[in-house]
Amino acid sequence: MVAPASPIGPEIGRDGGRTLRKTLQWLGKHIWNLVPSCLMWIIWTKPVDVLVHCEEQILTCSMPDTEDGEGYVNQDEEAVAMIEESPSGVGNHLNKRGDEAAPGNDGLWSMDCSAVLRVKTIHISSPILAAKSPFFYKLFSNGMRESEQRHVTLRIHASEEAALMDLLNFMYSNTLSATTSPALLDVLMAADKFEVASCMRYCSRLLRSMPMSCESALLYLDLPSSVLMADAVQPLTDAAKQFLAARYKDITKFQDEVLNLPLAGVEAVLSSDDLQVPSEDAVYDFVLKWARTHYPKLEDRREVLGLRLGRLIRFPYMTCRKLRKVLTCNDFDPELTSKVVLEALFFKAEPPYRQRSLAADEASTRYHRFVERAYKYRPVKVVEFELPRQQCVVYLDLKREECSLLFPTGRVYSQAFHLGGQGFFLSAHCNMDQQSSFHCFGLFLGMQEKGSVTFAVDYEFAARSKPTEEYVSKYKGNYTFTGGKAVGYRNLFSIPWTAFMADDSLYFIDGVVHLRAELTIRQ
Repeated sequence: MVAPASPIGPEIGRDGGRTLRKTLQWLGKHIWNLVPSCLMWIIWTKPVDVLVHCEEQILTCSMPDTEDGEGYVNQDEEAVAMIEESPSGVGNHLNKRGDEAAPGNDGLWSMDCSAVLRVKTIHISSPILAAKSPFFYKLFSNGMRESEQRHVTLRIHASEEAALMDLLNFMYSNTLSATTSPALLDVLMAADKFEVASCMRYCSRLLRSMPMSCESALLYLDLPSSVLMADAVQPLTDAAKQFLAARYKDITKFQDEVLNLPLAGVEAVLSSDDLQVPSEDAVYDFVLKWARTHYPKLEDRREVLGLRLGRLIRFPYMTCRKLRKVLTCNDFDPELTSKVVLEALFFKAEPPYRQRSLAADEASTRYHRFVERAYKYRPVKVVEFELPRQQCVVYLDLKREECSLLFPTGRVYSQAFHLGGQGFFLSAHCNMDQQSSFHCFGLFLGMQEKGSVTFAVDYEFAARSKPTEEYVSKYKGNYTFTGGKAVGYRNLFSIPWTAFMADDSLYFIDGVVHLRAELTIRQ
């Protein structure tokens, strides 16, 4: 074991294995200039007693009674309430002394109005502890100013005793007796408290090897902030987030469960790129519902939405219709809504290559505002006109991978868009050509509303095509819609499915097929 850097000289600090006799010979040559420091180092080579004061937060436990029945603690009296046999394995022995803590240490770990239950004295090797823990390094450097002071005091809660004993044992043997998740978490927090990074990594690795559950994942994410921020614990918290994201991947199936998750759990679920939701509009609606349930006060709700959950909503992928509602939503701070809506509109106006670049730039960041999720309904771009006639132009892009999944009888739907107050959608199909009996690519237009509503529309389908890569009209017609009906063309490109999906296909440009639909309300 390499001893920590010594305060008395670079030679001794670098050569921790030097024998005590050689050290004393060196000290003999320099003793007149370095008396205080040499005494400090000699103490470190001796066994040092660590008094562990176990405290209990419950005032009625092991405390003298006053006449009125309330517990009272006199800080000036000897702090010994119980002496018991110490666990074996780390050189423990009984000591009935109630030494006060070293200056600067007891205030750090003690709690006001707490009763001392028992005092344990443990023989330890200060170089071993100092080498593995910055906390103990500082304790032995600053807390023992004279060679005769061989006791340092730690004040802990009674519940921390087993974890501390296991931690001390680890610092000697690199092994733990704890085998259950709760016990390992106790040791993990003790290791964080006393700055033993190697033990934190060890606990984190053991916990990751155990079967994960929703309860354990939420427990890991609910650790104190100092523990969560530690690099050694990051793999554990990442595993917990991944478990929750995978467990609630299809959020629509578990909406009630996710609504009951705490904030850290909801953040883990909504951070996922693979979240299966109909659209980002649904994510926005869910976040508002969760926030209103858990934060009934407006000021608290605004704070959690502004600082935490609002950053997980991918506003650039919301529909323009929903973005208008965001601007008037009282749950968000008005300045925040203006900012996110403006950012979303600018993103929608960017060309596809620029959008892909913005998404790639965020791949390694915590928040993925510009990364598209695995939406059940494909996002569309919509341009609306009011004059001279109510009209909209809808752009739908499908990747080659998405199209390949449609074979042999699949279909994919677009997000809803609106014209004249009515909701419409596009759907791409792989279906059989009725005349030639082969699979082909079809595109259809449908109206959402069901019932007796009728709506007359002129429509035209177009697609970008090589070599010009311009949009070329493929099919046009008119139709009087009633609720729930759809119209379209079963073989949009008039070719078999195999020709449409071929490597030399005219319709895939950089792996994407670009579709356009123009809708105009008939007079």
